[in-house]
This record gives sequence, C-alpha cells and structure tokens, in this order.
Amino acid sequence: MWDARGFAPQLEAALPALLADAEAAIEIDSGSYHAAGVLAVQDQWTALLAGMGFAVQRQPLPGRGDQLTARLRLGEGRRLLLLGHADTVWPAGTVREWGFARRGNQLFGPGVGDMKTNVVMALHVLRLLLPAGLPGVGSVTLLGVPDEELGSPQSRAWIEAEARQADLCLTLEPARPGGGTVLGRGAVGAVYLQARGVTQHLATATAPGANAVAALAALVAEIEALSDYASGSTASVGILRGGAARQVVPDAAEMHVDLRAPDAAAATALLERLRAVALRPQQDARLVVEMSGGFTRPAFPTLPAMQALYERAAGFAGAIGATIFPVVSRGGSDGSFAAALGVPTLDGLGPVGHEICSRREWVELDSIVPRGTILAGLIATAGTAG
Repeated sequence: MWDARGFAPQLEAALPALLADAEAAIEIDSGSYHAAGVLAVQDQWTALLAGMGFAVQRQPLPGRGDQLTARLRLGEGRRLLLLGHADTVWPAGTVREWGFARRGNQLFGPGVGDMKTNVVMALHVLRLLLPAGLPGVGSVTLLGVPDEELGSPQSRAWIEAEARQADLCLTLEPARPGGGTVLGRGAVGAVYLQARGVTQHLATATAPGANAVAALAALVAEIEALSDYASGSTASVGILRGGAARQVVPDAAEMHVDLRAPDAAAATALLERLRAVALRPQQDARLVVEMSGGFTRPAFPTLPAMQALYERAAGFAGAIGATIFPVVSRGGSDGSFAAALGVPTLDGLGPVGHEICSRREWVELDSIVPRGTILAGLIATAGTAG
C-alpha cells in the first residue's frame, strides 16, 4: 500500500504555497461567459503545469476560454486523465464585492470549491509526486475545461476523445461534507420550449390574438407532474418568460425545463413523456410550440471498476484517519462523460465544499491535506493497482 501517512506531511508543508496559488485564481473573475477571466486562470495553471514538464496545448473556444490540454508522457503504462474546469457561475465584477477570504477553517470566494482550490490542490499534489516517479503510469493528462458550468456543450466531444484514450479518470469536483466521494451520477438534461403565436394590441383588438405565454403556461403543471421523486426522475420548469407589455398579446415565449433521471433508460423514457406533453397539437392552430435540447450529461453508472477505485480511496483515507463515504449524485459533471464510456471514474476528489454555487460557498481548509493525500494515492497507484 502506498504510504499515505508519509505523504500527508509533505502536502502540509506545501499548504502555504498551495493557498497562495488558490487565492490568486479565486481573485480572477472567470464566469463561463467571461472569456478573458477564464483565460487568465488558465494562464496561471499553464505556468504551473509547464514548470512540471507538461506539454500544454490550448484550443480557443469562441466566446469562452481555451480548451486546455496538459500532457506529461512518462513511457509505457496506464493513461491517467484528470478533469478540472476553469470557469465558474459568477459574472464579471463579482470579485470586487466578494473576493477571497479566510476565516478560521473556512475559505470563501467565487469558485473556491467549484473548483479553483481543487485544481490547484491537484497541481501541488502532482508537483510532490513526480520527482519520485509514477510506476506503471504511461501518461498523465489534465484538462482545464472552459464551459463546464454550462454543461460543457462545446467541450463534450473533446473530453470524450481524451477519455477514450484513458485507462482511468479522476474528477476534481468538491467532496461532500463529511468526505462524500462520488462513484455514480444520474443523467442531467436541459430542454427549451419556444412558442410562437399572433400578437395583438388589446386596445384595438376586434378578434383574439394567439397568446404564446398562455400556450406554455398551460404546460407547466403537466410537465411538473412527470416527476417521480421516488424513482429519481424529475422534470422542473425553471424559467417561463415572454411578452413585452401588459396590453399586448405576446407572440413569443420560452420555457426552460430541468430534467434528472437515475439512468439512461429512465432518461430516454422521461424525455419521450415530456415530448408528448409539449408537442401535442394546440387547440389554436396559430400557436406553434417547438422543443430543443435534451439530456446534456449522461448517467454515470456505478460499475465494479468505479467501486474498486472508491475502495482504494477509502483505504488511503483510513490510513490517515480521514472520513469518507460513497455518494451517488443527482448532479452531473464532466466525469459523467468518461464514466458513460465505461472508463473507470471517481469524482468528488477535491477538498470538502459547502453550499457550492451560492454566495455562501466555502471550503474546509483542514480538508485540503487529507483530500489531497487521497488524490495523491490514487495517482501514485494508478499504474500498479488492478
């Protein structure tokens, strides 16, 4: 068994430098739509990776940051993929009013847990591991995704192509409070309904218009009724909007629907049920409803290989007295793309995060060393474990 107890003090000694790098990244606004900020975060990571000998390639993504591929070839052996992302949910200007802060055991700031501290932790783990070598590992590849918070719509094919070349995938999303580590996820979808009708100013109307808002509003209750929380399949209307003025019949409206399902079969069934509700003919033939989108992140199945990875992580946690427990999440991540292809994948390997993607988001400072040690163990044994 790899010496987790021997590694933890090394990471503890590196913690001041790790925190300085994390703070520098957090102090950069890098919302998914703020390409300049995403690029600035990726510049920092590029410098750290290049200093360790990684070859870094950056493919610009129009309107976003770059698709950052950092690869270190070590010889013959297993190919390890690390998944991280540089974007956050926070728009430009957020850092001015809510920047990095440290209070006791808590680290705060936009993207502190999702996932700037996490990626920086992984980079410092690699810096400590590489001088001693990684027996049996042929290559280490780290991806810095620029559009993950949008569901990685433009990056999915790139991530999947890299996953097909990997023998295992470690994903740097935050751990759950108490050490929850993800070995399965459901499918996540986003569906968009657009309605078109006929506008009419009510002051001069001699016949009714065709109200696009009314057409979609009539669907809300039926769509919500598709949910079966006991089975894990849900449909929820998150946005319904349309119209320009109180006195004008709206001729356009849109609805955004969130979909969740426990597995691929349930996802297919839920999407077909939604389609049947949304696209049935309207009583008023002047109203047209169109549907786009679908399941954007596939289900992350809990395969035996995922369970084996988790058991290995649990062994490293036990060696240093850290708590850990398995989680099957209803949320998606880029790890879902690798797992759906059958690549052994473990997720939630970052430090412990709380209230992620809210203004109360924070990371447990004293979780960084134990979670980093668990990650280090998985990397160090990637080439020798079964």
